[in-house]
Amino acid sequence: MRKVAPIDERKSDHIQINLDEDVRSGITTGLEQYHFVHEALPEISLADVNLNLTLFGKKLRAPILISSMTGGTEEAGEINARLAEATQESGIAMGLGSQRAAIESPIQTPTFSIARKMAPDALLFANIGAVQLNYGYGIDECRRAVDMLEADALILHLNPLQEAVQAGGDTNFSGLAKKIEEISKKLEVPVIAKEVGWGISERTAKLLADCGVDAIDVAGAGGTSWSQVEMHRAPDQFTRELAATFVDWGINTTDSILNIKQVAPGMTIFASGGLKNGLEIAKSIALGATLGGITSPFLRAAMISTERVVEVIELTKRQIEVTFFSAGISELNDDIYMNLRTTSTHSNQ
Repeated sequence: MRKVAPIDERKSDHIQINLDEDVRSGITTGLEQYHFVHEALPEISLADVNLNLTLFGKKLRAPILISSMTGGTEEAGEINARLAEATQESGIAMGLGSQRAAIESPIQTPTFSIARKMAPDALLFANIGAVQLNYGYGIDECRRAVDMLEADALILHLNPLQEAVQAGGDTNFSGLAKKIEEISKKLEVPVIAKEVGWGISERTAKLLADCGVDAIDVAGAGGTSWSQVEMHRAPDQFTRELAATFVDWGINTTDSILNIKQVAPGMTIFASGGLKNGLEIAKSIALGATLGGITSPFLRAAMISTERVVEVIELTKRQIEVTFFSAGISELNDDIYMNLRTTSTHSNQ
């Protein structure tokens, strides 16, 4: 029997591996195939560009999401505190990492609840693994996750490949759609379905829409590959080689967005998975996303200070503003896609 690491040890490993190792997917996001039409005479002022929006009853000053990262260790608590403080100051949204560690060991609760303490007005997303609904979790655990940080919505994350290449992973994903539907109906806050880095197919998008989720975070291939992360923390050669196999696996971020638009046109979409800057967030919004989620740049900034996180957020926001200004776009609306061009034709993977 392979040794299974405790949750807190696993979370600590995940942070360090993401900082120290090359864990990028072998697939690109697909966003490089798109570009905005440059307008030399935009007929607007840069100051006219308005990125404000309202989501789940909360006002945001920019369509930026600090994507779910971590929690459950002392270091993770410090990271979440800095991210949340910057989120509050900048008026954006933030997702927390999986809260399973705190649900099973309440002593870890402060590493998550610190987010609401530091960001009393921010749009915050709680987070648990959807597969845990097949391992004893139900509406009570979902409510505990939400209550832990007075969250505005709950993320149910989907990570079948990561669980399959992880020693002792939870791999029973049978019948989860019905349980996600039950949570979506009973939970008092919106439910977000989120992949962790391999994207969303048309089939899954349709299934999730039928479950009644309020939003889908595509987390497409093109950024961090969690199979590569698991490869670096594998306890033996067998598991290491198994995880290494899937570096090129997944549906990229661009196709994931378009897949959802195709089969669930009214669905709220969060774009994440390899987004590096505001230009790529702007492209994602033009393709149909409401928010663009970034992980790695914010994690690295949070290892330094809250101030550094704020600097990265403000740079990202200005990148979006300059993109829209240079394309003659003054506000977030459904017409932005008219300013986008592609060098290839979208094809489903």
